[in-house]
Amino acid sequence: MTVTYQFEYSERLRVAFIGAGGHSYRNVYPAFQYAPVDLVAVCDVQLDRAETYAQRFGAAAAYDDHREMLATEQPDAVFIVTSYTPDGDVQATALAEDCLRAGAHVWMEKPTAAGLAQLDRLQVAADETSRTVMTGLKKIFTPATEKVKAIIGTPEFGPVSSISVRYPQALPAPDDRSDDVRMIGFLDHIFHPAAILTHLMGPVRRLSYEWEPRTGASVSSLLFESGAVGTLHLAAGSANGAPLERVEVIGAGANVVVDNGVRITYYRAGAELGYGRSSSFVTDDAVAPLRWEPEFSLGQLYNKNLFYLGYVPEIVHFCEHVLAGTPVEKGTLADVREILKLYELYRRLPAGESAEIES
Repeated sequence: MTVTYQFEYSERLRVAFIGAGGHSYRNVYPAFQYAPVDLVAVCDVQLDRAETYAQRFGAAAAYDDHREMLATEQPDAVFIVTSYTPDGDVQATALAEDCLRAGAHVWMEKPTAAGLAQLDRLQVAADETSRTVMTGLKKIFTPATEKVKAIIGTPEFGPVSSISVRYPQALPAPDDRSDDVRMIGFLDHIFHPAAILTHLMGPVRRLSYEWEPRTGASVSSLLFESGAVGTLHLAAGSANGAPLERVEVIGAGANVVVDNGVRITYYRAGAELGYGRSSSFVTDDAVAPLRWEPEFSLGQLYNKNLFYLGYVPEIVHFCEHVLAGTPVEKGTLADVREILKLYELYRRLPAGESAEIES
């Protein structure tokens, strides 16, 4: 992907931003340097923060009331990065509906909603206003995940048979899962591995899991609509300084692995290492494994977290599709629906039991 800098775009969206927190300061506002946007206003419940962010990131106006901002600025699109209500609801869901009703397209950070009922209301608003809603599912916009998606779609890889995803996240105790506040951490993070699973493999149709009470770790067994199988290892208790994630997809005599989000290894089909007869582990060049990983010595865009973590690609995807008047292809409300189905199942399904997930 060749990057266009913000000032080089001939056409840009007039955008407003709701939220002035640490995550957006680090990862979302800075991504605008590479997207077709003109930031016209910032809104936060703390006006002084909104004013600080507006000055820092080049917006002309600051507000502490999003409705006033929407009426006054009439932006083409609104970016929303907020938190949770005291009772554990997702603030961004209602904010997004207000933005849609005001005529603006919406990019919102995950989680989109706290459940399927809330998502349904947002879907109605999007349908009635004919406006785009996209959720920042950054994991499916990373260069590594996009490469895996391309590899597993080739005839050489063969039909996908299984997948394994590892992600460090605790599942709360059964008695806590009916409490929205106690489930905030799980809701906030299940979007990452679930987005990878459903993007690469399609919808999950059956799930069962085992749960470890000391750390909250769990291992889930998954059956996908395609007939492929998989595991989701929520590796609570792992070291903070260790690589956090691992993804492996198995095809027909081939597999592809992503370690730490940036190291891709593609073990290609066709290697011959006869058991008991091969004197060397080195395979023929034509079928040898392929590996990609970034260097971190040069001041390049590809080794900045804004790119290899997917922030810039997802924001550019949203902006370019809105400008073109075409539907976004990833981070859709349909994508979010498959994730929230899994979330709600974890909330009600006891460990050791299996449940079907409706289409």
